[in-house]
Amino acid sequence: MKYAVIAAALLSFSTSAQASGDHAGGHNESGNIGEAGTKNKVTQTIMVTMKEMDDGKMVFMPANIQVKEGQTVSFQIRNSGQSDHEFVFNTENEILEHKKVMEKFPEMEHDDPNAIRLKAGQTGTIIWKFSKAGVFTFACLIPGHYDAGMHGQISVNQK
Repeated sequence: MKYAVIAAALLSFSTSAQASGDHAGGHNESGNIGEAGTKNKVTQTIMVTMKEMDDGKMVFMPANIQVKEGQTVSFQIRNSGQSDHEFVFNTENEILEHKKVMEKFPEMEHDDPNAIRLKAGQTGTIIWKFSKAGVFTFACLIPGHYDAGMHGQISVNQK
């Protein structure tokens, strides 16, 4: 009986994980906000810093980003903090769903065009084409980081 309950729990989890996308192949829902871009199409470069503050808060600077629908952006991301951080963006619902999964599996690795995880002192780049206007969320989903303030918004304005 104990094994049947565990098997049922694993089956239900795997079904919900497939609905939100897998980390080996990307989040299926990231297409709701755009697609991976190409370097030769970049029209704007946005510098993003991730770090911890003396008061215990964790932040992105800037915390609010504005781009235009159809624009290809190069995010130049620097982890200036002392611990690992992520920069993941998607719809707010997808971010919150992903946050719940990360709380259960904190060592989960990402291989998504709309996400990057950096160790302290590292830098990285995400190139993204925003194909839909709206307000989207970016966050660090390492357990505890979102709750410590590590999230922000990307406003994609209509052309």
